[in-house]
Amino acid sequence: MNSAATHNRLAELRLVAFDIDGVFTDGRFYLSDEGIESKAFNTQDGFGIRRLINAGFEVAVISGRHSAAAAKRMDELGVRHVVLGTGDKCAAFDELITALGMHASECAFVGDDIPDLALLEKVGYSIAVANAVEEVRDFCDYTTKAAGGYGAVREVCDLVLAARPGTSH
Repeated sequence: MNSAATHNRLAELRLVAFDIDGVFTDGRFYLSDEGIESKAFNTQDGFGIRRLINAGFEVAVISGRHSAAAAKRMDELGVRHVVLGTGDKCAAFDELITALGMHASECAFVGDDIPDLALLEKVGYSIAVANAVEEVRDFCDYTTKAAGGYGAVREVCDLVLAARPGTSH
């Protein structure tokens, strides 16, 4: 697809949704002997999310795993649409966009693995992180240069903001 068409598709986005594990993180999580989970998040990714929200975008996370650490981080960032532990990412996405009065074509999703493919097929703009599995990278409209947990989220935020007229990059 040519860059003008890509730019136009990005400029039409109203919502950017992300998976958590492998996208906001490098895919690893730490589990203590007491069963307490922790994850590492990139602060530059967080700043990108805040910039998206401040520019008027809706931001969502939709993950198959429940994680108290992810819930806390999204709360800190001001992400209002957080779906964790869902067995059906597409159903969660459909419910969200219906509530927001949006169409799938106005949305992007960022994923990294096979469970993300159905939702990546549904949205208007599909994005894989650099460390995504091959099937996801091959399918998506865009693959980040940065890996999940290492600036991929920030790269997506900057990409989307650069395409929106009137938002500073």
